[in-house]
Amino acid sequence: MKRILFSSITGALALSLVLSGCSSKKRTSIDPGRNSNATGIAYAKEKKGRKARRGPANEGFQVNSFKGQPAGPNLVYIEGGRFTMGTVEEDIAYSRDNLERTVTVSSFYMDETEISNLNWLEYLYSVQRDSSQEFYESALPDTTVWMNKLSFNDQYTEQYLRYPGFRLYPVVGVTWVQASDYCKWRTRAVNNEMAMRAAPKTRKNRRNPTAQAPQARVESRLAIETGNVLPSYRLPTEAEWEYAAKAMVGTQYMDENQSNQRIYPWDGSSLRTPKGSKKGAMLANFKRGRGDFAGIAGRSNDGGIITMEVYDFPPNDFGLYNMAGNVNEWVIDLYRPNSFQDVNDLNPIRRNDYMDEESLYDKKGFNTLIDNKLRVYKGGSWNDVAYWLSPGTRRYLDQDSATATIGFRCAMIAIGPKGKRKL
Repeated sequence: MKRILFSSITGALALSLVLSGCSSKKRTSIDPGRNSNATGIAYAKEKKGRKARRGPANEGFQVNSFKGQPAGPNLVYIEGGRFTMGTVEEDIAYSRDNLERTVTVSSFYMDETEISNLNWLEYLYSVQRDSSQEFYESALPDTTVWMNKLSFNDQYTEQYLRYPGFRLYPVVGVTWVQASDYCKWRTRAVNNEMAMRAAPKTRKNRRNPTAQAPQARVESRLAIETGNVLPSYRLPTEAEWEYAAKAMVGTQYMDENQSNQRIYPWDGSSLRTPKGSKKGAMLANFKRGRGDFAGIAGRSNDGGIITMEVYDFPPNDFGLYNMAGNVNEWVIDLYRPNSFQDVNDLNPIRRNDYMDEESLYDKKGFNTLIDNKLRVYKGGSWNDVAYWLSPGTRRYLDQDSATATIGFRCAMIAIGPKGKRKL
């Protein structure tokens, strides 16, 4: 009887310990513990190395090891928060399509530079190998955007995309649709590279570097649960782009106070460096006035008759280059003049014509240009005056159109704890 009683007490104590699990230790997404805090059941152990090749994981619910979301190549972490979205410059066109309002943007990642010609050539190489000739041709930028019957820009038509001297210049002549396709390709390319790096280090894999980790797959990619896959690359929303461009994090002091608003991605109303060894140097690549694309030769010249390399000019306080000038940039949003009134104040986006239908406008009667193919672009370019460098200004173009003044950069959601881990 005593034995039975002792055994029962021991069993109850053991069960109590199991159920309590790691209750004394705070669990996180990176360290969720060895046992479920809901059932007390132990998680199945993750197989690694050679053991992973011998078959599926141990029976039971498996929680893979996870060190946090890595920052994909060229991506910069943008901590989210509240900001005043909208035009701070005088509305010279009286469009009243981006009035000031307070919104909040979740944390995300964004490319520190615009997508360059070299990036696009890598894309074309991959597409030519793996896709149809028809799709490859559809991915080619429109190099004729440089042509002008009254301007001698012919050399850019032939040289700009492919000549090595233009490698790190921003790609132009790409439509919104082409930019979106690039984001999809980049997602697959980066995740495929991650999968190969996660493959078990065996002699067979060393002989065959394309071998991939034998982990669960969903629709030809690693399952999200593995942690060895990044979220999708995409174009930034207009709110994300404007938030990242203003970089108001650089104006903060003490407990959520900001010392000033920003007209441009830097402090002040000047377009030149205010002090230091580079005092008087331009802070962006833009058109300074009628016929003046770069100023006279010398120290005050911004250096760019047309575009310039994507790392030229100082980055803003988020570490992003050329968020004003060089090229305008596509964003996801469909253009509507009243978006400031009817989108949400948390992660706002105008993804379609919900609550502002295309039928309300009269494009067929030539009374408007507004339809469901107009996309917003922002930032100003080498061919724009300073007014368009202000992050709050916005313009639009058909999603199938391209110009020599519009490029893009990619963005990605930031998930879980702040992640600055590199791939």
